[in-house]
Amino acid sequence: MNEPVVVTPEDYPRAMRIVGEEITLLASGGGSEAYEIFFQQGPKGSGPPPHSHPWDEAFFVTDGEVEFGYGDHTKVARSGTLVHLPAGTMHWFRFGETGGKMISVTSRVGASRMFADLDREIAPEKPDLDALVKIASRHGMTVGR
Repeated sequence: MNEPVVVTPEDYPRAMRIVGEEITLLASGGGSEAYEIFFQQGPKGSGPPPHSHPWDEAFFVTDGEVEFGYGDHTKVARSGTLVHLPAGTMHWFRFGETGGKMISVTSRVGASRMFADLDREIAPEKPDLDALVKIASRHGMTVGR
């Protein structure tokens, strides 16, 4: 049986640095057994390349603006906006002019392991797209180019 979890800012683990942004794991799949929650923040222009993965992902923008792309659509999400992307949807995002912050939730366990591998194996100051693709594919993610 799962136990309640309370995470205060003092309890946050070290932020993972991936494709120019910082991702802090707030709730792992090990604790929930069903979903994971992250706090993501980044400077202007940071964010992942187009990609899809086998989990749903929802983003709630808490500060700034984040541009999201999926299919033929591009939307600018401002503070207070929720974006939900079903599993398998090819998508990307970029933090806006002043950077941004958002909470993201995945529908199943897995993203935290992938983020940890990306953080450990790719230098944040010089991202290697080929290495990113190789690591991400181990976790069921497909990267578009």
